[in-house]
Amino acid sequence: MPTPTKQAPPPLQVDTARVVVAGIALWAVALVVVLVLGDRVDRMWTWTCVAAIGLGVLGLGVMRLQGELGRRG
Repeated sequence: MPTPTKQAPPPLQVDTARVVVAGIALWAVALVVVLVLGDRVDRMWTWTCVAAIGLGVLGLGVMRLQGELGRRG
């Protein structure tokens, strides 16, 4: 295997909790849109939004258990 010619860049510092909360907010907006559209949209999309919000909240809970929330850098 050839050796890399460039050194890998350092990892980015990302506030993962903020990313997850932003994702939950986007799915919540999508849920509101789907609910406003009513019968013009397949019910699968309603449950997709609900599942995504639930998984995001579950992810925040896992992050809290692992000590990721409240810790910077």
